[in-house]
Amino acid sequence: MKMAMCRNKWVLPLSIVALGIAMVAALWIGGDLEGGIYAGAVIAAWGVFILLAGTRSETMRALRGDGGDERFRSIDVHATAFTGIVLIVALIVLWMVEVAQGKDGNPYGALSALAGITYLAALLFMRWRG
Repeated sequence: MKMAMCRNKWVLPLSIVALGIAMVAALWIGGDLEGGIYAGAVIAAWGVFILLAGTRSETMRALRGDGGDERFRSIDVHATAFTGIVLIVALIVLWMVEVAQGKDGNPYGALSALAGITYLAALLFMRWRG
């Protein structure tokens, strides 16, 4: 199965900067403008770093989307799957801690259910697609 990867080096850094702006707005709305500026600056700095990181690094080029090959795409898929497993295990553990304290377990239960449903839907879709 071929994966469509973005080949424009600007997409990921600009997406990260946009996320930083959204973080500033969310924290500002929540009454923490100073925290928002700090969080936005940190995430925007990461976006700028990715954009400006040397073009000699195959990993940085592949991360940006303007480099990499089938080998890196395979590494990316495995890293994404590992990240998903870690997050799902963390959600389940956090849900168990919440219910053990007599709470309802949300939002961890809802996010765990979303992860399970998404996995099942993706599995069925990819199996159907061939």
